[in-house]
Amino acid sequence: MVSVCAGQGHDLLGVLADRTDAHRVRSTLIEYDARNVAAAQAAVEDAALCNVAVVRADAGDLAAYVGSVPADLLLLAGVFGNISDADVHQTIEALPQLCAPGATVIWTRSRRALDLTPAIRRWLQAAAFVEQAFHAPDDVLFSVGVHRFVGVPRPAAPRGKLFEFVV
Repeated sequence: MVSVCAGQGHDLLGVLADRTDAHRVRSTLIEYDARNVAAAQAAVEDAALCNVAVVRADAGDLAAYVGSVPADLLLLAGVFGNISDADVHQTIEALPQLCAPGATVIWTRSRRALDLTPAIRRWLQAAAFVEQAFHAPDDVLFSVGVHRFVGVPRPAAPRGKLFEFVV
């Protein structure tokens, strides 16, 4: 499992800390902010999660993923809303380098005007992902998508830029 721009790891660490079989899950949290990295690392240590690595790196750089991919689960929460539309597209096109066969990608995105989620869903389909779920409640602007990779994984490039944060 790889969490892209993991922050303090709240999306994953609380779940793993409550599981008796957490040792079965090998995870990498990629985060650039040193304070978030320190908080995530402390949470990992407190919960004795021996198979969770917290890596301080730029998740927009393919080099950050070396040794952690291909992943069975890729978490992109809070990423697509903080990068350019072109970088969203570029990142989606690169996902086959990060995913194992049958991998699941979970992503989030705001649906504020101009809503990019229809394009994201099309781009994922074009990159050999099948939509498993898409939740976009009428009374809020957020959305969550879940897609399964049905294509052929590509070798991960050791270098290259996926995205840059714009916010």
